[in-house]
Amino acid sequence: LVIVESPAKARTIGRYLGSGYEVAASVGHVRDLPTKELGVDVANGFEPHYVTIRGIGKILAELKHKAKSSELVILATDPDREGEAIAWHVAEQLGYQKHDGERFRRVQFREITKAAVQEALKNPGPIDMKKVEAQQARRILDRLVGYQVSPLLWKPIRPGLSAGRVQTVALRLICEREDEVRAFVEEEYWSITAHLVKDAQPFDAKLHQIDGKAFTLGTEEAA
Repeated sequence: LVIVESPAKARTIGRYLGSGYEVAASVGHVRDLPTKELGVDVANGFEPHYVTIRGIGKILAELKHKAKSSELVILATDPDREGEAIAWHVAEQLGYQKHDGERFRRVQFREITKAAVQEALKNPGPIDMKKVEAQQARRILDRLVGYQVSPLLWKPIRPGLSAGRVQTVALRLICEREDEVRAFVEEEYWSITAHLVKDAQPFDAKLHQIDGKAFTLGTEEAA
């Protein structure tokens, strides 16, 4: 059983591999943090609580049925941290770590051509847990920040807006800059530039010293 993310990709790869393989699609992520609660146990090492994404239950049931009759389960989701996390979530739902872990193998298709697909299948490996943990850390940060900040946007701007780990940092920078603008004390100062000509060649000269003393903008000496 070969599991990819996209149904269209599954059909193409299925034609390349022939009757010895069955190719199925997870249709993206199968599990995520719950939508109506924080889903992160802050008191116990920020442990995430994952639930099956709404509407994915039928797909998971079909994958489990196919996996039961398959000698090997090949996880061929996209070669990035999101794809790695999808592979891990799918594998766990199909029995990974509950049974023989060697039954689940990870391959990465860098391009969807017959030669590339066949070559990738010759070099399977384990799930890269560092990528999985990187995706999980990003998702937890999104939830810790966004889940609590997003509702603050709904009343003054528009319901349903989301503020994640990136938007909130940007908002913080904007707020700090606005505080600086409001705290700014206006002060009159002058800069003096002379437009001169020597030997028919025009040039600008800026005042830096008066009577050998530095010309400081906004000081009484400069007045």
